[in-house]
Amino acid sequence: MSDERELGRFLRSRRARAAPERAGATGRGPRRVSGLRRDEVAQLAGISVEYYVRLEQGRALRPSAGVVDALAVALDLDDAERAHVHDLATMRRRPSRPYRRARARPELVGLLQAMSRVPALVYDHRMDVLAWNRLAAQLFIDFAAAPVPSRNLARFCFLDPESRDRFVDWADVARATVGQLRLASGRYGDDEGLAQLVGELAIGSETFRSLWAGRDVRERTHGEKRFRHPLVGELTLRFENFDLPGGTGQRLVTFTAPAGAAGAPAAAALGLLAMWDGSRDASRGADAERRGTDVDSSGGGAAVPPV
Repeated sequence: MSDERELGRFLRSRRARAAPERAGATGRGPRRVSGLRRDEVAQLAGISVEYYVRLEQGRALRPSAGVVDALAVALDLDDAERAHVHDLATMRRRPSRPYRRARARPELVGLLQAMSRVPALVYDHRMDVLAWNRLAAQLFIDFAAAPVPSRNLARFCFLDPESRDRFVDWADVARATVGQLRLASGRYGDDEGLAQLVGELAIGSETFRSLWAGRDVRERTHGEKRFRHPLVGELTLRFENFDLPGGTGQRLVTFTAPAGAAGAPAAAALGLLAMWDGSRDASRGADAERRGTDVDSSGGGAAVPPV
C-alpha cells in the first residue's frame, strides 16, 4: 500500500483519460496513445519532459506541492483526485502498522441512540462499521448478529450476495466503495488492516479487481442511495457524510427522506421500519448480550461492537 511507485501509476492512469483537446491536439490525425502524451502533460504543467517521465517511472520521488498542483491542472483532476495525488506525492515508505480495530466514542454511540427516526452509523477509513442504530441495521445488515469482520461496508458490497438485492444501484455503490478505499490507500498507506482488506476483496471479487485496477478515487460527501428492503420495498434516501474531528478517519453517515412530497414514500417507509424494529427491541438486546455485543436498547438503540 505504501509503494512509492503508485504516484507514477496514478499519473499514467489519469493521463490516459485526459482529453487531448487540453493540449490543442485536435485535427492532427490519428494518435497512437489514448489521452495525452507525456510531453503534452509536461508542457501543460510547465516542467521538463525528462522530469515528468521520471515521475511516471517512480524515479523522481516526492515532487513539490507546486509541481503536484500544476500536474493536477494539466490532467484536469477533480478535488478527490487532487487530494489523492498530493497524498501519494508525500507518502513515505514506513513499516506497516499492526491492525487494530477502532472504537466509536461513547458520545457518538449516544448520538446514534437519540436518532431513532434517522438511520445512522459510524465507520472508519477501512469502512469498518464501528457503531450503528437499529434503522441503519435495517437498511444494511444486522450488524449485531454478524461476525465482527463482516461489519464492513466494502465486504458487504463485494462479498455478500445480499448486497446486490439491497442496493438498487449496486454498480454505482461498488464504484463509489472502491473509489473511497483508493482514497484511503493514499492517506493510510502504512495501515496493515487496510492492505489486508484490499487483498481479501481482490481475491474474492472479480468486479473489485477490475475497479481497483482503474485507480479511480471518489469522495462522496452527500447524495442519494436507493435501497430495496424486503418489508417496505424500494426507498430513496439522501445521505450526508460528516468527517469526525480528532484525525481518526471516522465518519458519521445519516440517511433521511428527501424533502417535500417526493420524499413522503421514503419517510413513511422509515416510519414503518422504526415501528417494526421497535417491537423487537427486547429480544434483540437479549440476543446481542448473549453474543457478547454491547447494545444499549433504552431508546434509539445504538450499538457498538467490542474491540
